[in-house]
Amino acid sequence: MDWEKIKLGSWSAAGGAILAVFVGFNFGGWVTGGGAAAMAKELAADAVAERLGSICVAQLNRDPDKDKKLIEMKGKDSWDKGRYIEKQSWAIMPGEDKPDSRVADACAKQLAAKT
Repeated sequence: MDWEKIKLGSWSAAGGAILAVFVGFNFGGWVTGGGAAAMAKELAADAVAERLGSICVAQLNRDPDKDKKLIEMKGKDSWDKGRYIEKQSWAIMPGEDKPDSRVADACAKQLAAKT
């Protein structure tokens, strides 16, 4: 047996496996089970916030000063519109005590799409 060839082949196989794992996780989109669960949880929270954004818009529409407040909101930067909506209490969902920032951001996106 030629131990040098076996040793070279073994090191090449190990190096190739390490390279495949590195490329797969960094560029190939591979994720661990924990990473996939975290991404799924984040996507679910975003989807719920998008749906609740419609309730936020409905609560805005019931505000007697909505026209004035919408004009104020349009003057704000895009990153600050969610905060403005939170301060107006439109992002407080039924049964909750405080506004949800994700819902406020989703509400701002829905309002921007309508105008």
